Amino acid sequence: MTARTTEPAYLESFLGIVFDLDGTLVLSRHDFRRMRAEVIRLAERHGVAPGRLTLDLPIHRIVEGAREDLRVAGAPDGQIWRFEAEYTRAIDAIEMEALPRTVARPGAPELLAELVRRGFRTGLLTRSSESFARAALRATGLDGYFAYLRSRSSPGPAKPSPEALLSLLHEMGVPLDRALYVGDHLIDAECAARSRVRFYAVLPDPGEGRDAGSSAERFLAAGASAVTRDLPELAQRLGVLRAARAA
Repeated sequence: MTARTTEPAYLESFLGIVFDLDGTLVLSRHDFRRMRAEVIRLAERHGVAPGRLTLDLPIHRIVEGAREDLRVAGAPDGQIWRFEAEYTRAIDAIEMEALPRTVARPGAPELLAELVRRGFRTGLLTRSSESFARAALRATGLDGYFAYLRSRSSPGPAKPSPEALLSLLHEMGVPLDRALYVGDHLIDAECAARSRVRFYAVLPDPGEGRDAGSSAERFLAAGASAVTRDLPELAQRLGVLRAARAA
């Protein structure tokens, strides 16, 4: 585990822990490149100049860029809404194709069971669709641990907007100084930093084939208080290692 030198020597008094889903708790190997390509194709069909959007951008940045370009070009609201409806249907469909190969990340069931047993409030904040998130939780046996869930299908801004995390914590009844967000992507770190919520990073699972950009150094630079290799190490950080080992 990598931590800041200023990290206190005692375990913080957390009340609620919010998790990212894909890559953090479940492994699904989404075809993100295909999703990005489809969003770009639809954006260009609606009037965005070819070449303005590139595959190296995350999906939410592609969407933001497309929306801004269409507004600058004077596209009517109806056209922008049609673009958003079309790209949402397209990436929802691609996302659901990953469901048959989605599995729980090692250590997830044991960690969540012990956190709930000890009285932590657990929530889920994901950029996955509501349909995929619910189905993935059922398929991996993790659905009993999350009474609170916000996805990109939920009303209001999606992650990394701080409103997404703040709204979820409000629903959970958890004050910011007693909240923790756990994720495996720099978008998660950005969301936590903008929300002023403590963030612990879990490095991407080696089997996911995620690019090397999500390194411990980059997570710490983005504001993470600690970086763990995997969920069993996170369990150690949260003081529930004994239960994780016994599972």
